Amino acid sequence: MELRDKDGLTEAEFLAAYRPGDYPHPSVTADVLVFERQGETLRLLLIRRGGHPYLGCWALPGGFSNPDENVDACAARELEEETHLTGQTLVPVGFFSDPGRDPRCWTMTRAYMTLVEGETLRPQADDDAQAADWFTVTAQRTGDTMDIRLTNGEETLSARLWVTERKTAAGFALSVTILEQEGLAFDHGKIIATALLKLAISR
Repeated sequence: MELRDKDGLTEAEFLAAYRPGDYPHPSVTADVLVFERQGETLRLLLIRRGGHPYLGCWALPGGFSNPDENVDACAARELEEETHLTGQTLVPVGFFSDPGRDPRCWTMTRAYMTLVEGETLRPQADDDAQAADWFTVTAQRTGDTMDIRLTNGEETLSARLWVTERKTAAGFALSVTILEQEGLAFDHGKIIATALLKLAISR
């Protein structure tokens, strides 16, 4: 006997009548943080955006997920397309879905990171990236405020964030809010700060 819902429909009948267009749909993206550490120096790979929005700003490699791939595969694909880097082990950092984080549309992203120790990767910009470069990272916590500076020797990018942490049954709940950022696209200052906190760089 087939189960019927409160309207008397079987699952097949419900799906036949279902109209996905009746509900708003977010776009899903992946963003990737590639960190490289040599001694006490930590560097982050960024790409310069070659298109709107945030044309000319620096951003994390990343992009939109295709319908035929999961977000893990999207992260690896976008990293390869924009920087020609492959074979990295990508670890999830978090899920970022603040309203308005992308001026184009309702967009949610899953961020990933990898940390390379004592090795120099040689990225090559491609696809919609104008350039790819390494930025030296410095981060400082003062109370609930976190300041991040990123420099490649020619440009300096910055972000100031409000950071709060609270204990939960599962560990710690982390909240990061952008107070201001300069030179970075989207909410990438927030994503970078979250990754640094998880790496315990600025604790």
